Amino acid sequence: MNETTPARIQALLTAAFGPAEIRIRDDSALHAGHAGARDGGGHYHVNLCAAAFAGQPMLARHRAVYAALAPLMGSAIHALSLATHTPDEMAGHR
Repeated sequence: MNETTPARIQALLTAAFGPAEIRIRDDSALHAGHAGARDGGGHYHVNLCAAAFAGQPMLARHRAVYAALAPLMGSAIHALSLATHTPDEMAGHR
């Protein structure tokens, strides 16, 4: 089976964080012709809501996400933007 990069991102983040919610947006088409895009790496935005982020500052959350996605970084993923929240934080925004 040939999984798409968003499916691989979702699988890795689900295994690492057991998120309450995950949304992945592929912005690669917006960067067509960019050096990283020409090399096959995509541009993605991930919105991740997980209880595992409780008590962690944003930098620690982002480092944890980058660590979970390490197998894809620099190859399938060229650029990644993140929004990380806990379920309590998300409840305050709804």
